[in-house]
Amino acid sequence: MAKQIVESFIDDIDGTEAERTTTFALDGTSYEIDLSGQNREKLEKALAPFINAGRPVRSERGARGRRAAGGTSRTMTREQSAKIRQWAKSQGLPVSERGRIASTVVEKYEAAH
Repeated sequence: MAKQIVESFIDDIDGTEAERTTTFALDGTSYEIDLSGQNREKLEKALAPFINAGRPVRSERGARGRRAAGGTSRTMTREQSAKIRQWAKSQGLPVSERGRIASTVVEKYEAAH
């Protein structure tokens, strides 16, 4: 007997198929919502004037608002760390062989990729 289980990703606004989960924060509370591409664009367009006029806030941990807004940390696999270190060395950026990679190096890597 064969069994097929289908998991649907549904837009929380209009019930259509969602593309991804979007996270955002307001007044210290983080929110998560599943949105289609169209509804994600509507959210970005509505928030754009406020984001452009605002400024990033450093949390107590020193992250640029990503933990509060996104609810995620910058944990990475060994493979990701190795790729970032290799890229940083090729760019002449200072990076240690072990331990934490500076957030500025990670941001430069992410911007380049």
